Amino acid sequence: MSDVFADQAPVHATGEPAIVGAGPWALAWRRLVRNRVAMVMVVVLALIVGLCLAAPLYAHHVARTDPFQSHLDATTVVNGKKVPVMQASTSGLGLGVTPIGPTWDPRHYFLGADDQGRDVAARLLYGGRNSLLIGAAAALITCILATIIGLVAGFFGGVVDGVLSRFLDVIWAFPVYLLAISLSTVLIAKGFSIGPFRLESGSLFLPIAIIGVVYIPYVARPIRGEVLSLRRREFVEAAIGLGASTWRILWSDILRNVVTTAIVFFPLMVAIDMLTEAALSFLSIGVQEPNASWGTIILDGQGLLYTRPAVALAPGIAIALTVLALNVLGDGIRDALDPRAKLRRTD
Repeated sequence: MSDVFADQAPVHATGEPAIVGAGPWALAWRRLVRNRVAMVMVVVLALIVGLCLAAPLYAHHVARTDPFQSHLDATTVVNGKKVPVMQASTSGLGLGVTPIGPTWDPRHYFLGADDQGRDVAARLLYGGRNSLLIGAAAALITCILATIIGLVAGFFGGVVDGVLSRFLDVIWAFPVYLLAISLSTVLIAKGFSIGPFRLESGSLFLPIAIIGVVYIPYVARPIRGEVLSLRRREFVEAAIGLGASTWRILWSDILRNVVTTAIVFFPLMVAIDMLTEAALSFLSIGVQEPNASWGTIILDGQGLLYTRPAVALAPGIAIALTVLALNVLGDGIRDALDPRAKLRRTD
């Protein structure tokens, strides 16, 4: 019977012939590659990540500036003329100084300076490194812990499910930003220690851990529901009847069927975590000095919105592009891993 079906070329509901002999991961990869919009977003993300990783090269060899030191008395070159970075104010009574605006010269304050005379373009690239790191690391923590909790709660049920579900309910009961702000206010002010390990208030792992924890219920609940459904499927009951060990069933039969859900959640959680980090940093309870992120740069530009809007607009546009790319890529990954979902949406 299996030989008969192997000789036939199945056809998807979309009208495209299926690839005979290819595994599910290979099929998903080919579907993703054929999604042109998703591939464009991959290129956009790769470009953003590449530029951010090149931050030291740009700051030290192109702009030749230290984006973490004040340059109130520095000068730069604009149209072949040497001008001060902090220029005399021309508004109101003419008191105070205003940072130089964008010169569009990569070697001399391409996006202008902030209120400390620091190169905004260099800080934007350095800030992107931290924003991307926090978003990806927090999303990884969320997806791993949520998958473990969802697996254990959904498979074992009973008291285990009750305890873990109540734990998720407690976190779920708090508005996510309120919980993140509360944890950040307490932990970043005093630091955090577990036994011999201590995290100082300026450590990047603090916002990573805080953001990673507060979003666990949003991923664990769908995974738990999927495990509950799989737990009653025939192949799982057959494995139990054949005497397979609990860990073998969890690893081979359950986890392999829910890991795709965690993979789909990952790029979406990276986008959400980056937005959360930007919000916390804007409130001065996220990334701390001397580190920078896109959220802290927006905070630096808050007082310059009317005179030098590029300081706040540049990181805002970077966040918007990155989040858009991650969300579109997440949709593409979902369609690749579960093409039936795309068919249901077109009904």
